[in-house]
Amino acid sequence: MSKSLKLILDILIGAAAPVLILKYGTAPLGTLPAYLIAAFVPVVWVLLDLFVITRHFNFISSYAGFGAIMRGALAFWYVSGALFAFKDSASYLLAVIVFGGSAFMARPVTRSIAMQGLLPETSEDERGLERLLVEPTVVRALKQAALIIGATNLAAGLVNYAINLKMVLAPFGTPLFNDQVANVNAITRVVLVLPDMLALFWAFSLMYKAMYKLLPAEDPTVKEGENFWDLVKRREAALAGGGAAEELGLAATAVQSQANRQAREEFGLS
Repeated sequence: MSKSLKLILDILIGAAAPVLILKYGTAPLGTLPAYLIAAFVPVVWVLLDLFVITRHFNFISSYAGFGAIMRGALAFWYVSGALFAFKDSASYLLAVIVFGGSAFMARPVTRSIAMQGLLPETSEDERGLERLLVEPTVVRALKQAALIIGATNLAAGLVNYAINLKMVLAPFGTPLFNDQVANVNAITRVVLVLPDMLALFWAFSLMYKAMYKLLPAEDPTVKEGENFWDLVKRREAALAGGGAAEELGLAATAVQSQANRQAREEFGLS
């Protein structure tokens, strides 16, 4: 499955489907069944993708799977008011702890994201990437990226809590409660997703920019162009020969262009 198709399905199943179920399924299905189905449709989709479609078990998929299981378990916590607002914001709190907390560790989780996003295919590629990721400037960028993602989720969680607290006023288990939750989801699944996507793009670009700064410029004589791994191999060769690969580095504008292109690939936009 392509990344662009996966992104579209994530939006349709993870955001649109729950709203439609709560809005139009409450009357025919019943209040509680509609609420639970709306809560579990995104959860089932994430687990289906993890265990059946992609079957890639790494940090990203494990984090998504754990988050889905957590949301599924919280669906059975039947609360209203401030407690529901907190429950609905729990996934943001998880991201704050995982990403924001790892920014203060020697190996932030963004390191695993970079490893998985770049997908080294050989042991040689993996060793070259490992050496690139321990460079001080790259480590600093990885920590900054983790902080950006953590801080964005903290802000989004606070906004999500406030919106739920203000708009979901009916008691749990009533048709009005389902309708109010649907209204909130229709807002937050758009309003809060866009800043999150921009923050992720910024964070990824920051990571890749730090990496490309330490890679040599593309060889203009290569007609088909050089990819990331070609540049890593050339850097490794230069280091093995006692040289400094970064002395052959890209211009600042080219570095940013390469980093943005790599970040777009993470979202399936290239």
